[in-house]
Amino acid sequence: MSVLDAIDAAILAELQKDARLPNKELAQRVNVAPSTCLVRHRALRDRGVITGYRAEIDLAALGRPLQAVIAVRIRPHTRAVVRPFLDYLLELPETLSVSHVAGPDDFLVQVAVADAAHLQRLVLDSFTGRREVAQLHTNLVFEHRSKAQVPPTTEALG
Repeated sequence: MSVLDAIDAAILAELQKDARLPNKELAQRVNVAPSTCLVRHRALRDRGVITGYRAEIDLAALGRPLQAVIAVRIRPHTRAVVRPFLDYLLELPETLSVSHVAGPDDFLVQVAVADAAHLQRLVLDSFTGRREVAQLHTNLVFEHRSKAQVPPTTEALG
């Protein structure tokens, strides 16, 4: 794992607040020259520390205001079944994210749908009809907030 210094950590923190910051403004916020900031920013991308830039979308504005987390247990839980099932889940238009987890469930699938009837159709048609699905349960999401993946402090990086 590559070590981040205070400047790299500051650049990451600012980009997590607003990934569209112009380099000049980013440099001012982290108190370095624009040329230094540009080199550091590129290096963070090249090293794979920055993996992408995303737009945050209001799902309700897209007609998908209802979110749920579907916990799925599959059988058999083998690589030959896990990989294709994961790919299948990611192809569903309702899927927002998928986590392959340890514990009583094998997958946590976050979905966004138009309404309860849409959620019911999704569960019945896209999940329970699959041979490898042994059990599932659905949890409605009342509220969802994301926390930026703030880099550790430079003290923690040693």
